Amino acid sequence: MCFDSDSTPPIPPISGAAVSHDEPVLEAADGNRFAAFAATPEDPKDAGIVILPDVRGLYRFYEELALRFAERGYSAVAIDYFGRTAGAARRDDDFEYMPHVEQTTQVGIQSDIASAVGYLKKTAVFTVGFCFGGRSSWLAAASGHGLSGAIGFYGRPGPGRDGSLGPTQRAQEIAAPILALMGGDDPGIPVEDVNDFDSALDDAGVEHEVVVYPGAPHSFFDRKYEQFAAESEDAWNRTLAFIKHYS
Repeated sequence: MCFDSDSTPPIPPISGAAVSHDEPVLEAADGNRFAAFAATPEDPKDAGIVILPDVRGLYRFYEELALRFAERGYSAVAIDYFGRTAGAARRDDDFEYMPHVEQTTQVGIQSDIASAVGYLKKTAVFTVGFCFGGRSSWLAAASGHGLSGAIGFYGRPGPGRDGSLGPTQRAQEIAAPILALMGGDDPGIPVEDVNDFDSALDDAGVEHEVVVYPGAPHSFFDRKYEQFAAESEDAWNRTLAFIKHYS
C-alpha cells in the first residue's frame, strides 16, 4: 500500500520559517499541462527539489513535504502524473487513480520531470520520489536531466510489470548519485531485489547509498507509523545530508 489520503510527512514544521507557496500548471515539451505545488523559501539555497508522488499523484502529503523542504531553504515542486488523461485541475480524495496510472509511460513522466527541473531554475536539482515515484526518481538519473542526485523511498528497482527496464537494468545509464531508502519488511519489494540494485550500482561505478530498515514496511515514512519514527527520522536526516553533500 501507499499513503492514506490523510497521511502527513513525519517531519516537524519549523516554526517561524518564511515560506510561500503556489499551485502552478506546468507544461512539458510535448504540450502536456499538469498540476504542481511549489514551495519557496524567503532566502532560498541554490538547490531545488522535484518531488515525485506515489501512485495517487499529487495530494496533501506531497504538498506538505514541499513545505518542509522549503522551511529548510530548498525550493521544491511536487508534480502530478495525470495531466494527459485527467487534466490539470485539482482532484478530491475519491479520484480513481489506477486507470490513469496504467496509462502513464516513463517517456511521459520523464518529460514532466524535465519541465519541473526547468521550473526550479537551480544550479543543483534533486528528485525525491516515493513508491511509484521512487522508481521514477532513480530513472530520472538515467534520463538526461542533469540532476545532482536522485533519492527514492521504497521504489521498485527491478523490471516493470509491463516488462520495461528498471533502475537495476539501467544502472549503467545512471549519471547522478543515488540514495535508496527501503523497508526491510516490504512484501512488494524483496530485499533480494534491493541487493541486486545495490550490486548493479556498484558495477556501474555510480556513487550511491542503499539503506534497508529491518522490519519497516512499505510506506513507513508516515506520521501514522509511530513505531517507525526512528527510521523515518533517520531517512529524513539522510535525505538532507545527501542533498547538502551533492549540492
